[in-house]
Amino acid sequence: MTELILRKLSLSPEWIPAAAEWFSQKWGLPADEYRRSMEQADGSGPPEWFILLRGGEIAAGAGLIENDFHDRPDLRPNLCALFVEECFRGQGLARRLLWEVRREAGRMGCEKLFLVTEHPNFYERLGWRFVTLVRGSDGGALRLYEADTLLGDEPAGPKAL
Repeated sequence: MTELILRKLSLSPEWIPAAAEWFSQKWGLPADEYRRSMEQADGSGPPEWFILLRGGEIAAGAGLIENDFHDRPDLRPNLCALFVEECFRGQGLARRLLWEVRREAGRMGCEKLFLVTEHPNFYERLGWRFVTLVRGSDGGALRLYEADTLLGDEPAGPKAL
């Protein structure tokens, strides 16, 4: 199996155009919105974006943003847009991205990281805790979860890769 490479887009801006298109295809938001957010990333605070590459192709990605389209701006920052290509699922890529985003949020001085999800069992298995229901931008109820962030000097993430 080819090597898995993590790219933090604030440090790898050459990947921004491809990553913006990739996230747009997965989540249906305009690529320009992703591109603008990615171009704002400077490593000092949200936003920040991550991709995992395998064989030179984007296998998975996730973002760290202030608010993921819900009505609780006090519950921030938020993990967003986590996606793993179907052919790469079951290999620990989502777990690796979650660890990296938690670590990055910790480096930025955040104690907690939040996310909204329709997949509570997955996140609960990984230690995320249900906090409350929030309203999404469409008015629907969403489940919001939290996890403690990690310190930047903690040992490398999960070995499932």
